[in-house]
Amino acid sequence: MGDMVAESKVDFGAFAVLNKWPSLANQRQPDREPYQVVEGTLDECISAFMAKPATTRHLYEIRTAAQPPLVTGILSPEHVIELARWREFL
Repeated sequence: MGDMVAESKVDFGAFAVLNKWPSLANQRQPDREPYQVVEGTLDECISAFMAKPATTRHLYEIRTAAQPPLVTGILSPEHVIELARWREFL
């Protein structure tokens, strides 16, 4: 991801939604739909995600407009953590 970071800019002001998957025993329920937790900018959603306990972050995802090559339409927890680390450089 390092080479892409040097060449890419991410619009952290873009509209985004932080969603949470319904869970049972801290496991996603794939037969249920995720629900909205935060609606705002990508930056706000990343901050809200990072404020969640690390043990529950796998239950969340961020949906936003894709910004290739670094931002996809649905950001997994691992992807959000990477963007949070690179946020000040992008």
